[in-house]
Amino acid sequence: MMDKLTYKGYYTEIHYSEEDQVLFGKIEGIADMVNFESDSAKTIEKEFHDAVDEYLAYCREVGKSPDKPYKGSFNVRINPELHKQAALYAATRDKTLNTVVSEAIEAYLKYAENSK
Repeated sequence: MMDKLTYKGYYTEIHYSEEDQVLFGKIEGIADMVNFESDSAKTIEKEFHDAVDEYLAYCREVGKSPDKPYKGSFNVRINPELHKQAALYAATRDKTLNTVVSEAIEAYLKYAENSK
């Protein structure tokens, strides 16, 4: 079983531990590891909300940003033919491969958001 929840711009996936007989998750996209759990499906969403609220309060208290820092670069492994096509596309339009990939990701995310 796995469900996705969002709250205040944060995200989690809910999992079930058969061994412990609890639902659990962790807040994604933050600088620290924050887990939460519940033995009831009726309260797991509240536990997630409480975990987010408590983490945000903690970050305000100590003066740190809660969000995970992203440096803006990452490795992408793709099919060599797709790599070639993207590089040729970029070259014939006087763009860098990074620009083409960035534009493609932006277009995909905009499309995905509008498809909800």
